[in-house]
Amino acid sequence: MSGANDIQLRELKDTILQLNKTISTQNTLILSLQKSIDESNARVSEKDQVIANLQAQLEYLKTKLFGSTSEVRKNVCPGQLSIFDTEDDAEKDAVPVESEFIEVKSHNRSRKPKATYDEIFENIKTTQVMVDELPQDERICPECGSLMEPVGKKTIRTEIVYHKASLERIEYVANSYRCPNAYKEAETPFLHDQCKPALIEGSYVSSGLAAHVMYYKYVLACPLYRQEQDFLHLGAKISRSTMAKWIITSSQKYLVHMYEFLHRKLCECQFLMADETPIQVLKEPERRPQSKSYVWVFRTGEDQGIPIVLFHYTPTRKGANAAEFLSNATEGYFLMTDGYKGYNKVPDANRCACWAHIRRYWLKAIPKGHEQDHTHPAVQGLLYCDKLFRYERQYKEKGLSVKQIYKRRLKDQEPVIDAFLSWVDGLTPKTGDSIIKAINYTNGCRPYLKNYLKNGACSLSNNLSENAIRPIVMGRKNWLFSDTQDGADASMVIYSLIETAKENGINPEKYLEYLLENRLSAEMSDEELERFAPWDESTREQCAV
Repeated sequence: MSGANDIQLRELKDTILQLNKTISTQNTLILSLQKSIDESNARVSEKDQVIANLQAQLEYLKTKLFGSTSEVRKNVCPGQLSIFDTEDDAEKDAVPVESEFIEVKSHNRSRKPKATYDEIFENIKTTQVMVDELPQDERICPECGSLMEPVGKKTIRTEIVYHKASLERIEYVANSYRCPNAYKEAETPFLHDQCKPALIEGSYVSSGLAAHVMYYKYVLACPLYRQEQDFLHLGAKISRSTMAKWIITSSQKYLVHMYEFLHRKLCECQFLMADETPIQVLKEPERRPQSKSYVWVFRTGEDQGIPIVLFHYTPTRKGANAAEFLSNATEGYFLMTDGYKGYNKVPDANRCACWAHIRRYWLKAIPKGHEQDHTHPAVQGLLYCDKLFRYERQYKEKGLSVKQIYKRRLKDQEPVIDAFLSWVDGLTPKTGDSIIKAINYTNGCRPYLKNYLKNGACSLSNNLSENAIRPIVMGRKNWLFSDTQDGADASMVIYSLIETAKENGINPEKYLEYLLENRLSAEMSDEELERFAPWDESTREQCAV
């Protein structure tokens, strides 16, 4: 009996051990499954974050494509910038935070008074047409029956009449002279006045016609093939290839000399701005027609006295191209750019980062529905940037000098930048977080973020360069590409003169005609070329808008 019990006891112990092993195995399996579930949840969470970011990007792109492109944030809560205000009791006359954002809302802007006809059409020739057609029997006074007499004039209405553009053929005719005695034996029996040489030898193009073609192509973005059709309607068969030759020859023979003069003047400035955009040039040596070429814009800042905007074509985007263009710039000058690393190749320049670009990255990082969420890092990053731009608006409203701006920036803005960078260092975004791009872009620009503080003439943003390059971006949508390198170079010269003329407040078409009519040459000194610069008083009178 005892032996049977021992056997049962051993079997029971074996069963218990087996069950314990099974439980242990199941626990291990449960832990493994739980770990897999946790990892799956983490991956799902990460993918949800990526999806949310992609949805935010989609909404942003839809807004850019179909909605307003203004970067001004709307429906901003009054006072939101106060969380970053520095305690500066000396800023007694600062613009209140509330009023700054109320001004942004379109429905709170004061309506401008409606312009009068005299203001709208002040630059148009006015002709008065008398319409006094009242017969005598209608000029009888209804009260006493007397004939009413004239006492003055009244403008009944105004209309604007369009006169169709026209072409005129002008033949320069000179008398021919001969000697009455020796004309039969002389080698040159006839003499006549040679008159002023043609703009282009062997061509019928005038300065005004060449300037008109350039204006329509580069200002109105009207391709040459459309101008060809337009001239046909005016009664002249002028091919697009002929017009292209006019543009290139006029640029190479005359206009380039003003371009080179402006280049020398630009390099004398202490603060410059730069940007670049791709174009297509079909016939470049050893390159496919589909290859990207680049247009660079270099311009002066707002406080440089004389505005200069220059465009430069290169086959590549290498930073060495910018370095070569600015090789004669003033030592220690400041250069405002975006975050493109190619500008690091430019030597001897204090590079300044564009705070508008940095602001744009933080603005893009704000998820839809979080625009008013001041706890979201993207909103906080945007507010830091807005604080700097708020100070800049105050300086402009007060009309501060360059020296005063320099001092105020050190006092007002440097603490904001230091706080911003310290805050960025403390961020710990998750994988796929929308602010990672903003953080990376900010850190990439970090060495240049405070350089603008060193000179009050420097700008906070590169917006002027972006605005300057916009005509090329718009123009290439119509003319699509340049055929040759000569054509691209000519386009850069003409764009430069047009945009510089506009910046100086003169008529660009008149200015191009003025330069061509005066036949600028390589023999002219800088003193002579200065007389044809867009800021010269005589030039301004000749080319007034």
